[in-house]
Amino acid sequence: MIPHVLPTYNRADLAFERGEGSWAITTDGTRYLDLGAGIAVNALGHANPALVAALTEQAGRIWHVSNLYHIPEQERLADLLVENTFADTAFLTNSGTEAAELAIKMVRKHWAEQGDDRFEILTFEGAFHGRSTGAIAAAGSEKMVKGFGPLMPGFRQLPWGDMDALKAAISDRTAAVMIEPIQGEGGIRPLSDEDLRLIRALCDQTGALLVLDEVQCGMGRTGKLFAHEYAGVAPDIMMVAKGIGGGFPLGAVLATESAAAGMVAGTHGSTYGGNPLACAVGAKVMEIIAAPEFLAEVNRKAGLFRQKLEGLVAAHPDVFEGIRGQGLMLGLKCRVAPGDLVKAGYAEQILTVPAADDTLRLLPPLNISDEDISEAVARLDRAAGRLDG
Repeated sequence: MIPHVLPTYNRADLAFERGEGSWAITTDGTRYLDLGAGIAVNALGHANPALVAALTEQAGRIWHVSNLYHIPEQERLADLLVENTFADTAFLTNSGTEAAELAIKMVRKHWAEQGDDRFEILTFEGAFHGRSTGAIAAAGSEKMVKGFGPLMPGFRQLPWGDMDALKAAISDRTAAVMIEPIQGEGGIRPLSDEDLRLIRALCDQTGALLVLDEVQCGMGRTGKLFAHEYAGVAPDIMMVAKGIGGGFPLGAVLATESAAAGMVAGTHGSTYGGNPLACAVGAKVMEIIAAPEFLAEVNRKAGLFRQKLEGLVAAHPDVFEGIRGQGLMLGLKCRVAPGDLVKAGYAEQILTVPAADDTLRLLPPLNISDEDISEAVARLDRAAGRLDG
């Protein structure tokens, strides 16, 4: 008999009823150190007092009105996003998948408005842009697309990091290039600053739009507000989600005026997107994370964490191959199945996230304490010890 909850996940036998900062607490009272943060969602930890206050205050005022009316909280969040990024405008969504759908529509509408039939979007092997039919067509991996055809046409996948392949593929018929500055699901694989600058230059030369997916690597995760800032370039369109709501479902598409010019009244919508509850929380998240002193602390903690992880890797050469990533978006390249290490972590009351390319993702809250970083590495050390040959 099929479960009442559709069985599309292989869930761990854990259920959490509350959280405190970097800790998640199960229904039986066991405390787990959370290095997954809901897959980079709980950017400010569990039950963050500032976010609880923002949500509670808004909940006592008004929850939902729909986008038939002006929503002051939505306008406040959009102002913060525009003030702190390359963008001229923002559309608020409920998720990263919805952001991906709008980004694809925006690209195609941009060219249609110019009377140009460009439609092909170049994407990259190992990408993850969401689970909708458009997003899985963009990523193109067999794991995600098998059984869901026919797929939306107009996407071509290139080898990850292969700039020669991109040079050969891009032309004045290319509508856009869509890429994650750091692949998350793909195994914490960073694109070099040099390559991102080259992609921007190729887009400029051909007129193609540059679409960045910063759903997982954005919102302070790398030590900059958004990862592309390290390369000193700006996209035309960017997808944001996960950390922007600090745990409340929220996403956004940011765009330049030129890229978004075709998206006039009636071309897109959302019943819940940009609702007052989500935007009140999102605005508080932005106020906290965009502060230079907060981002400086992310970088300091990232340096501390990475230093300790280097020692962990050296102590378990049969388990780990190395470390990659940036800021507090780190991956341990494993010589064992990452899923086995995740399970070993459960025995040590620590939560991590597996990814492709034999990688274990470490995505702690951005405000994790130094003490919890030390405790995390100690627990990872014990978990790895369970798998040592």
